[in-house]
Amino acid sequence: MQHHTTERARSRRLLRPAVALAAAALCIGAIAPVVGAATRVPAAQRTAHGVVISMATESFGPQLVVGNGQFKGFSVYAITSDSATTFGCTTVVFHGPGGQSFPCTGPDTSNASEWPAVITTAAPVAGPGVNQALLRSVFRKGIGHQVTYNGHPLYLFDQGPGQITGEGWDEPTLPPWHGQWWLVNPDGTFQEWSQTLTASSLADNTVALSALMMTGAGFHALPLYSFSVDTPTTSYCGPACSRLFEPLLTTGRPGIEGTTASGAVGSLTRSDGTTQVTYNGHPLYLYANEVITRVPGRGFTATGSGDGKAVGSGTFHLVTP
Repeated sequence: MQHHTTERARSRRLLRPAVALAAAALCIGAIAPVVGAATRVPAAQRTAHGVVISMATESFGPQLVVGNGQFKGFSVYAITSDSATTFGCTTVVFHGPGGQSFPCTGPDTSNASEWPAVITTAAPVAGPGVNQALLRSVFRKGIGHQVTYNGHPLYLFDQGPGQITGEGWDEPTLPPWHGQWWLVNPDGTFQEWSQTLTASSLADNTVALSALMMTGAGFHALPLYSFSVDTPTTSYCGPACSRLFEPLLTTGRPGIEGTTASGAVGSLTRSDGTTQVTYNGHPLYLYANEVITRVPGRGFTATGSGDGKAVGSGTFHLVTP
């Protein structure tokens, strides 16, 4: 599978397997072995048939995979900023700081996109362990009919079947496709890992509660925010709000790294069925437009640029460890 051709994409292709291995060590275990890349079949040579979406049990547990065709066995991913009608991952080209340009997505035959869409030429088909009622497709201009599951458009990323190299990636400061990438459970929910909270120093030396997330620069401590109108049991940051301030999602109870973050860690169930991390009773969020800057002697460091941002009737603030 050769869809990473830009300089940024090439570097991320080399980085992700190693970082995914570290993520598994932090969370639940080892990543499946890397295997060879797949060869693409031009769209014109395909016969009209529905893509099969199947269930496979991999390193993170039961998950959705492609069940037939040239991408059989490939893991599929969804991004938190997408829905069946509004997309965070688009064909809009992002121009990187080094002058390179690339789209987030395109057809699965695309060699330029970061996350090629899982497309189908007929109604998608549920394999064993998959709910046919949750399978749909949505037509996207320039892409085709993209398979959705429980309303989540599905994407490819890995270089071969049995790999998991896109789980848990966060895309701060990369317009226009902010969001977190997750595997998809057979019940249609995101397959998040159990988050790790820590305390980190921002660019101005402010200490903020942070989450360890995978980014293009490797694991990064990204600051966390609370929303002034939330309660310990309810997040009032709905779909539009959560495209800007992404709920910190988790599977299981999050852990704390170090001793400087000693508050009470918990969780709540959001209206969409996902599980959001709370800290001292405050639901936690990542800022989609978080500014990352290079600090001499410290490398890439977050600035906490979402502090004080007003959304609707509430305001987001950095969380103190």
